[in-house]
Amino acid sequence: MKIAYYGHSCFAAEINGKHLLFDPFITQNPLAEAVDIKKIKSDYIFVSHAHYDHIIDAAAIADQTGATVISNF
Repeated sequence: MKIAYYGHSCFAAEINGKHLLFDPFITQNPLAEAVDIKKIKSDYIFVSHAHYDHIIDAAAIADQTGATVISNF
């Protein structure tokens, strides 16, 4: 297992070859200013809730990777 912390609530995990991304808040996150979202791999994106600082990059990353987005209603 590999884990990357991007600051705030955002982190990624690679488990058995699957890339999981949680609460993708990267482009407007000062703690992740060096992270290029175009280089992030994701098979699944998990969103805990719909505040902007948890979803701001979800659509862009899902579009580029084909990741499935999983969230509450």
